[in-house]
Amino acid sequence: MNATISGPASTPQQPRRSRRSTGFAGLLACGLVLLMASGCSHQESLAQGGNYPWHRDIVATTFWVGEIFDATAADGSQVYSTYDNDWEASYGGCDGVLTPECNTEPRTAANGYMPTSMTPKENPFYLDLPYDDVNDPKAFAERSTVIPWANEPDYAGQATNRNFSYMKNRWVKLVMNDRVCYGQIEDAGPGQYHDAEYVFGSNDARPVNKNFNGAGMDVSPAINGCLGFSELDGEDDRLSWQFVDEADVPAGPWRTTVTSSQVNN
Repeated sequence: MNATISGPASTPQQPRRSRRSTGFAGLLACGLVLLMASGCSHQESLAQGGNYPWHRDIVATTFWVGEIFDATAADGSQVYSTYDNDWEASYGGCDGVLTPECNTEPRTAANGYMPTSMTPKENPFYLDLPYDDVNDPKAFAERSTVIPWANEPDYAGQATNRNFSYMKNRWVKLVMNDRVCYGQIEDAGPGQYHDAEYVFGSNDARPVNKNFNGAGMDVSPAINGCLGFSELDGEDDRLSWQFVDEADVPAGPWRTTVTSSQVNN
């Protein structure tokens, strides 16, 4: 896991983003969180509210650390992310199986949705959203005014610091059918990088991205398995999501390894 980067702001680099552009128990309002997922119903989970608005019926595709989606594209590889030029090394290797390329694999509750061939150094419950607050000029310029937590103590005063991301490591609650899982933001995409209305808006706006069936996020194989996606690497699964503060994230496999590193570009 990378240490927090410090020092003077550096010249912006070419964005490196997601491929789609490229025994524990915690008490929830509706019951206990089990290893595989919460037992809350979809309606109950969405009704629980929180400090942030819900984004409903969003297409989510799957990506994974080490994936080469398009070797000819600047943003076609998950060897690096928009926040980490050496993401695969920071994570601990391919988040899947080498065949010999890095491919995904089914994940199950039996081992906490972990990969079978390696032990992650960072949280395997990761995702992206289409807001790159470090490398995208528009998002960087407005981030301190549109991101809801920008003025909280851990974030205040960082608006001009390109070695600091307001988005990286933030927690997201994800609901699909009767399953509830949580993950951390570790990349940006799919397809768009300053879609503030969708990401932060309160009117449940649709993603600007029209590719990959209009996907509004990519999720990791661990989240894919935790939520019970119908496909390992498809574009037909839909979920609902909202930001959550870390204090509101319950116990679960997503808490086994929590990513805390900042920007490494």
